[in-house]
Amino acid sequence: MPDGGTVNIKMEDTLSDVIIVISDTGTGIKEEDRAKIFEPFFTTKSIGQGTGLGLATAYGIVKMHKGQITADSNNNPSKGVTGTSFKIVLPRRKG
Repeated sequence: MPDGGTVNIKMEDTLSDVIIVISDTGTGIKEEDRAKIFEPFFTTKSIGQGTGLGLATAYGIVKMHKGQITADSNNNPSKGVTGTSFKIVLPRRKG
């Protein structure tokens, strides 16, 4: 969030899952970039500013725990508040 903003973290639990939602009021992710955000080495940052491994690593960790991670984003102020929300659903361990 280059111009500042707010980050919110919300946690829920159900009998079968733990749900974590991390959302911000940043600039959002461009629509053409959304399909690539979990790919290793994909970055929109300048050289030396990021490796593109953060979301790929998070994706791998969530999948390793048999969970799901999804993203919802708006980068167009005419469509409402801009920002991005990541939802992580992790299954509870049984036994």
